[in-house]
This record gives sequence, C-alpha cells and structure tokens, in this order.
Amino acid sequence: MKIAILSRNPQLYSTSRLVEAGKERGHEMLVLDHLKCSISCDIEKPKVLYKGEQITDLQAIIPRIGASVTFYGTAIVRQFEMSGVFATNSSIAITRSRDKLRSVQIFSRHKIGIPRTVFANHPKQVDSLLTEVGGTPVVIKLLEGTQGIGVVLAETKKAATSVIEAFYGLKANILVQEFIKESKGEDIRAFVVNGKVVGAMKRKGVEGDFRSNLHRGGSAAKVRLPRSYKQAAIEAAKAMGLNVCGVDMLESERGPLILEVNSSPGLEGIEAATGLNIAGQVIEYIEEGLTKKKKIDRVGA
Repeated sequence: MKIAILSRNPQLYSTSRLVEAGKERGHEMLVLDHLKCSISCDIEKPKVLYKGEQITDLQAIIPRIGASVTFYGTAIVRQFEMSGVFATNSSIAITRSRDKLRSVQIFSRHKIGIPRTVFANHPKQVDSLLTEVGGTPVVIKLLEGTQGIGVVLAETKKAATSVIEAFYGLKANILVQEFIKESKGEDIRAFVVNGKVVGAMKRKGVEGDFRSNLHRGGSAAKVRLPRSYKQAAIEAAKAMGLNVCGVDMLESERGPLILEVNSSPGLEGIEAATGLNIAGQVIEYIEEGLTKKKKIDRVGA
C-alpha cells in the first residue's frame, strides 16, 4: 500500500514515526509538503500535483496540517478525497476542529461537557461576559492561538477588563472561559484512533504557568482514564468527525470538561509517556479503513 504523510518537515518526530510504523507493516511511505502541492481541476478527473508532477497510485493520506496553513492544507486534502484517496481525517473535520468557537458550539449542541464559555464583539459587554462565566479568575483565549500561545489567565476583574479591551482594540476574536481551579494547572490528553482511546497522559505546566502544553516546557505522565473520561473523549472526537485526534480535557468537580480536539496531535509526548506504539495504531486504522472501503466499493459496483 502507498501512503503519504502530508507534512512540512520529514524530520519531525511524528512524521518520522509514522513513516517507520508504515514501513514496518510493509507499506510504501511518502512525505509530501502540502504547500508544494497544487491542484488541477477539470471535467475528467481531479488531480494533485507535487512539484509539477501528478501524484498517482496513492491509497491513503495522513494529514499533518499546521494551524497557520489550514486553508491551503485542507484544500489539498479535499482534492485527494475527490480522487478517492482514503484520508485519516477529512478536510471538513480538520477545518471544523480548527475553529475554537465552532468547536465549543458543537460540543454544547451534543451536550458534551465544556468550561462555561462566552463570545462577544464589544468592550462594553465585559461585565456581562464575566458574570456569564461565574466571575474571575477567567481564561481568555485568542481564537487563532495554538500550543498555549494567546491564552491568558486574568485573576481579577480589572485584569480581565484590561486584557479583553486590549484584544478588542487589536480587532482580535477571543473566547472567555471559566477557570477550573481544581484542575491545578493540569490537563489530560487522550489519543483517539477510530473511535477508541488508544493512550492517555496527564500534562502539567511548568511552575507558575497554568498552561500544560508540552511545547511550553510542561511534563507528562501516563494515566489510566476512568470510563467517563474515555467516553467524553470518544464523543468529542465523534462530534468533530475526527478519526485520529488528541482530545484535551480538564478534571473538574462536575466531571471531564473538553478544552479542544487536535486534528494533528503530536506523537512524541504520548508515546514517551505511555510507551505505546501509537503510530502503529494509526497505520492499522488505515489498513482497516481501506479494507472496509474496498468492500463498500465492491457492493456499490
């Protein structure tokens, strides 16, 4: 089987591990920089070109699309989908998950636990925003932020008002969320593949930082999830339409609360913390998905 990983850097841990896992299972593995791909649309057959040459005989892709190039990256994924190539995550699911506001709206509609969240577009509404989430402290998030960047903890009303007004002044879109104090600067990352939690870790931020992102110096350890937390992660992934993802959640007095669902979760932290072959689980999912797709195609024929 010929599988391509859409990644801008073949040296990244996640990319190299997926290549390694695929080769171990006898597959031909390619790494394609999606920004070097182009699209050709005509009445006969949609094409994807790489450095000017048409990509052929590809059975599956693993999208590793960075947040800053979501629009272009998902356009390439969509073109592969139109060509009948199996994708671990669909273009629409990736786009959906990248929109923080849309994500919390979807979680709310599906009755999936989330921190109380508000969104508005006028500085005069600050008092009502803070009241709606239960008062300070609050977490203020840029909608476009990633890896903990653009996330601020405001501990007082005065601080929250200053930060919110500053973001509004910059024409930035923000969410205001309640601060879950019992989480104590920790969160849980559950790795979901094909509707199952295949590994989980608890992440803790560096001293004095309420953000637990590993990219910001946080630490991680393997954790055994209660059934309710596994179910919350699975439901969140399903609501987003993602087959391979990392679900970030907080422990709270009212149960698991979903923060976000990452459509291109890193493998290094989860594999190091759990000792599990998560990359291999992703390749197995592709094998199962293609087998199922072939059966459906035969029935359709």
